[in-house]
Amino acid sequence: MTRPLVKPIRPEFSSGPCAKRPGWSLNVLKQSLLGRSHRHKDCKNKLKKVIELCKSILNIPDDYLIGIVPGSDTGAIEIAMWNVLGSKPVTMLVWDSFGEDWAKDIQLQLKLKNVNIIKSDYGKLPNLSNFDFSGDVVFNWNGTTAGVCVPNGDWIKSPRDGLTICDATSAAFAMDIDWSKLDVGTFSWQKSLGGEAGLGILILSPKAVNRINTYDPDWPIPKLFQLKKNNEINLDIFSGSTINTPSMICVEDFLDVLNWSEKIGGLEELIFRSQNNLNIFKDWVSSSSWIDFLCEDLNNLSNTSICFKLVDPILNNKSLETKNSIEKNIIKLLEENNVAFDIGSYRSAPPGLRIWGGPTVDNDDIKKLIPWLDWAYDKSISDLSIKI
Repeated sequence: MTRPLVKPIRPEFSSGPCAKRPGWSLNVLKQSLLGRSHRHKDCKNKLKKVIELCKSILNIPDDYLIGIVPGSDTGAIEIAMWNVLGSKPVTMLVWDSFGEDWAKDIQLQLKLKNVNIIKSDYGKLPNLSNFDFSGDVVFNWNGTTAGVCVPNGDWIKSPRDGLTICDATSAAFAMDIDWSKLDVGTFSWQKSLGGEAGLGILILSPKAVNRINTYDPDWPIPKLFQLKKNNEINLDIFSGSTINTPSMICVEDFLDVLNWSEKIGGLEELIFRSQNNLNIFKDWVSSSSWIDFLCEDLNNLSNTSICFKLVDPILNNKSLETKNSIEKNIIKLLEENNVAFDIGSYRSAPPGLRIWGGPTVDNDDIKKLIPWLDWAYDKSISDLSIKI
């Protein structure tokens, strides 16, 4: 193939930290309250504004609490699990590497005994029909490393006896989530809106708050995970105070992209932008002989962490090592040409590509990327002397 001439304007297609919003520059940070105490009312007002904008843009119910917590999404989901799990049986749904991590925490760190792990291979969802909600259910809305997401929240019963605890980090701001179906929701700033790393959001329903107020886990709670004060939930965390010191630069940056989200049309437009990116890839896949989605059911296809597998018939009898070499060569060629960065598949996923299609990625950049992907694959086959 002839080497393409037109490149994406922004080659940042990483699945985290993700691309900054279109038009972003360092100038957006000029209003940062640097060298100020995060406990001062001016800093707390900015933190509170983050909470208010998240609640408004995401259409989170009025009676839910939202707090800013340390440790990105990992911190948020583990804070949730350490504080609420243990009083009921737990079902853990696993279809990607992060779900696998949360399952290990439940079994090996919290050492819960009454746990049911329901696991599916990369590219598949567990069977969600006739699901039991008498206990607590932990799951990822979107499997970031597998490109597979739940199609909606219809499978979640209302009312239910247990809590639903959802890692929504690659879904929030890009997918239509019915938050009333979730008792605990978490996400990080650096995913769909391209904020900076290190800070996460914890969302609690009244039912989850009641669990925290009435249940004391058997294990010690580290200071960074503590949601209680004087034996009841610390409401200050959910009104602008934080458990530890946040970066006010990161806060300013996230306020900028939240304001941008409102300006362009809110959640509806964010979802539209992500879905358009996925639709462009769908058209490409339908006409390609060498690439396909890792997700097997298009109803469960992620529009953010879009994962692909190599399906060229000439690779049918080739080794895993050969397929990994093709992936690495594609990545090298694209990086050398400043076309795309950080698009390799996750280390435990099948050989292929993982390209972020969230709302901060422009549709035109996806269109410009695709000819380069075809060229890089064709050149990799040639470079590695792979023959039928």
